[in-house]
Amino acid sequence: MLQKPGVTASLAGHIVATRWEDIPPEVAHQARRSLVNFFAVTLAGCRSHPIEIALRSLLEFSGGRHVSVIGRTERIDALSAAFLNAAGANVDDFCDTHTATVIHPTAPVAGALFSYAGLRRVSGRDLLLAVILGNEVQARIGLAISPSHYNRGWHITSTCGVFGAATATGKLLGLNERQMVWALGIAASQSAGLCECLGTPAKSVSVGNAARNGLWSALLAEQGYDGPAEPLAGVQGFYHALAEQADLSRITGRWGDSWEIMATSYKPYPCGFVIHPVLDCVLDWRRDHPAADVTRVVVRGNPLLSVRADRPNVSTGREAQVSVQHAVAAALLKGQAGLDQFTDACVRDPEVLALRARVEVLRDERFSTVAASVDITIADGQVFRLEQSAARGSDANPLSDSDLEAKLRAAATLWDTHYDATPLIDAIWRVETSADVSKLVTLSVPQQLI
Repeated sequence: MLQKPGVTASLAGHIVATRWEDIPPEVAHQARRSLVNFFAVTLAGCRSHPIEIALRSLLEFSGGRHVSVIGRTERIDALSAAFLNAAGANVDDFCDTHTATVIHPTAPVAGALFSYAGLRRVSGRDLLLAVILGNEVQARIGLAISPSHYNRGWHITSTCGVFGAATATGKLLGLNERQMVWALGIAASQSAGLCECLGTPAKSVSVGNAARNGLWSALLAEQGYDGPAEPLAGVQGFYHALAEQADLSRITGRWGDSWEIMATSYKPYPCGFVIHPVLDCVLDWRRDHPAADVTRVVVRGNPLLSVRADRPNVSTGREAQVSVQHAVAAALLKGQAGLDQFTDACVRDPEVLALRARVEVLRDERFSTVAASVDITIADGQVFRLEQSAARGSDANPLSDSDLEAKLRAAATLWDTHYDATPLIDAIWRVETSADVSKLVTLSVPQQLI
């Protein structure tokens, strides 16, 4: 494989040259929507058991208490805060999705940015630009090797998210082109994450590391810590080391003509996004047939649904988040698909367990990853044929701004029923007028806990 010089330098040049004035209003608004969703999922996950364990572990090694963690009163070093912010956003499988690559883009990027904002003052306009560029770069690097990279078992949110975090932080730092290449090179050497970890808290470790390592990569580059000239397409660079025949045109081609953040899906359900069109079908049907006795369910969907979520035998709530059988059974029996339906208790529910065994999953390449069909058979022999062409929350059937606000409010009340999320929500929608975005982190903590 021959080296392709100048690929990373060209990307760095585009990053450095892009200004706030280049961003269309609808793209800036989508970035604000991503932040509303980010705070929602981070508040939902920031006090979960895996994050409690991670916080205790990191506190033992933290050399400082400089930065606040979103949704919590504790302060810790900036690198650990980036880890906890991103891992907390990802742990419940509730974060946003770039459908074409299956990257969950905002967790590693915003996780790093809000940690950095605890060290140095960051304006809202600069934050939004950094979010947009971090999203753009990780998506483009991932698009160049999709779907093969994810299908090989690489957790693409983590492997590409580190580039997004490095880009976003590097933009805030004002890195020049040479330094941005270094930051991307340092990030490339720390790219890791395996899909084998899906269904366990371990998958969020690599997402947390993507934020932490991306932040650190940019900070090192700022100080003159250099790296290779071509980390992406070098002879032993990122793409060649992964044995990928990358479409390098995806990395910088038509830069600025369209923005990948516009292809973001926001999840209404805390589980793998390929399960969402199935849940749409099931929940709509369940509302009209609350007392029906279901004897069989046949799900047809994109092959990725089977690869990632054909898991009839799960034993924990985390595993259930990537089990279409569990999601269908719980939704039919409980009439909901929220965080309570993806708990250890729900997984052990005898009725849910029995109905899981009646759910069959079939591959059908005619369906996109956000589409599916469901056949439900009930005790009297009737068969109901249901189909969803674009899942709720997908870019083709998006959640409204008010839906995202409701998601944030619901997540916030999980830990404190008296917490009023209105000031935080208002601050996010007005973020570009803020001179100091660290105030958003302060607003994420109920006042009675401070």
